[in-house]
Amino acid sequence: MVILRRFAKLTKAFFLYGSRHETRTFAVLLLVLSAAIGLVQLLVSYAGRNFITSLSQRDADSFYRNLWLYLVTFGIAVPVGVFYRYCAERLALLWRQWMTQILVSRFFFNRAYYRLRNSDRVDNPDQRISEDIRSFTTGVLGYLLTLINSAVTLCAFTGVLWSISWKLPSVLLLYAGAGTLLSILIGKRLVGLHFQQYQKEANFRYGLVRVRDNAESIAFFRGEKREQQDLMARFVRIVDNTLRIIGWNRTLGFFTQSYNYVAVIVPLLIVGPMFMQGHIEYGVVTQAEEAFAQVLMAVSVIVAQFEGLSTFAASIHRLGDLWDELDEFDIEDFRAEQEQAIQVNENVRGLQLKDLTIQTPDQEKTLTRGLNFTLPPGKSVLIMGESGAGKSSLLRTISGLWQSGTGSIERPNINRLIFLPQRPYLVQGNLREQLVYPRSQEGAEDRLIIEALKKVNLLEVLDRVEGDLGRTEDWTNILSLGEQQRISFARIFLNNPQIAFLDEATSALDEQNERLLYRNLMGTGISFFSIGHRSTLKEFHDSLIVLSRDGGFKISTLEKKRTPEL
Repeated sequence: MVILRRFAKLTKAFFLYGSRHETRTFAVLLLVLSAAIGLVQLLVSYAGRNFITSLSQRDADSFYRNLWLYLVTFGIAVPVGVFYRYCAERLALLWRQWMTQILVSRFFFNRAYYRLRNSDRVDNPDQRISEDIRSFTTGVLGYLLTLINSAVTLCAFTGVLWSISWKLPSVLLLYAGAGTLLSILIGKRLVGLHFQQYQKEANFRYGLVRVRDNAESIAFFRGEKREQQDLMARFVRIVDNTLRIIGWNRTLGFFTQSYNYVAVIVPLLIVGPMFMQGHIEYGVVTQAEEAFAQVLMAVSVIVAQFEGLSTFAASIHRLGDLWDELDEFDIEDFRAEQEQAIQVNENVRGLQLKDLTIQTPDQEKTLTRGLNFTLPPGKSVLIMGESGAGKSSLLRTISGLWQSGTGSIERPNINRLIFLPQRPYLVQGNLREQLVYPRSQEGAEDRLIIEALKKVNLLEVLDRVEGDLGRTEDWTNILSLGEQQRISFARIFLNNPQIAFLDEATSALDEQNERLLYRNLMGTGISFFSIGHRSTLKEFHDSLIVLSRDGGFKISTLEKKRTPEL
């Protein structure tokens, strides 16, 4: 029932809010073509019946006449079948485009991607968005169309079977009902196994990506053996689960194969005696067998498609988990806004913290109690303290990533702030995109970019791209950590925020380069809020806040050198 409810939610959303004009067009065409396929199959059935009968009667004129009619029906069936598949694939693509856009948008809305890292229910959201959406959209259309075709076939051929003998449809329904029930009982375990398979495959792929992203660190530590053991352990779990799937498919295969072979005999047991007694012609026998097979296929969808349905059900389960988790995040945001645990007032120039108490998101630990501090425009503050005192947590709270606690924060709009972590984030793109991030590279003047590189003492990076700012490289591996921190620092000069937050953003630099960066930052008039451990940072700041692990703090004034020497 849970899977059916999620299936209905995901399907209804598309047909209600999707690209309506194109969706409606292809949906209507599919319905028309589905009905046309049923009618064409009925025509082929009667054409084949007459053709076989004329052959058995050795009537040459009737044989060739019915042969041409048989070929004409094929000429109709081919374009109907081709356009039917074309419309189905186009509608599936429209559905995937719409659902991907919606989920990616919701993935980034209110930083859901950040909070999903700690989700107990949703693992590997990247796979769910890339692979599960594709599996869902193609699968749901395939099975919906199969059901529609089955309904059309059932209506078209049940009359044919009834006209031959009332026993044919009666036996067929009993046979198909018993087969469907048994297939569900035998194969229901496959749904859970396929769900686990998705999870284990994604974990294995994540392990490979992790090795690629941390190749240099692994190489320095000579950790190849440890990483290999970890990857093979993940792969062994895939193999074990796959063996269980193969085992259940084997058991299910014994039943489905037997079911299909017996289905060939069942109609002959009814119409065979009728033919031998002369009550029907031979063409009616072949028509009965074909019609029985068509209707049996229509009412035996679960038996014929159970393995695929189990995989499809697993993808619905995973995609539904992601959709529901994002719904819960939206509700949490609404509740947090209503409760106003930490009040945030934007559109002011400076930064003011009033009676700010910070707690971890699970509210189990208090990191800072009753902090009051004002950072006027153009001023700076240095945050210091032992590890675990909550220095980075203070930045997370100011940025809105954490909301647990009490008090209030007054700051500029989030778009007028910039945060530099200790480990810089480098995007996949050219040098210009690296420097202007998170803004678009459009409108970024080369002159300003070169000036920013000069301010961070990184003009030499231009030589590596031969002066071409539009050249794309693997910057994470090309640049050292110190160079990456200088690239990140250059973003301050190009984005010109009102306040820059620096979380040990110069920890990989020598003191001379660190002094150069802070000296140039002081000359911009931008307020900055630094976290660091080096005592040399004090000379570049107006105030010092020292946090302690018991939630306390100490605020003091510093003598800042306005023109520190290089």
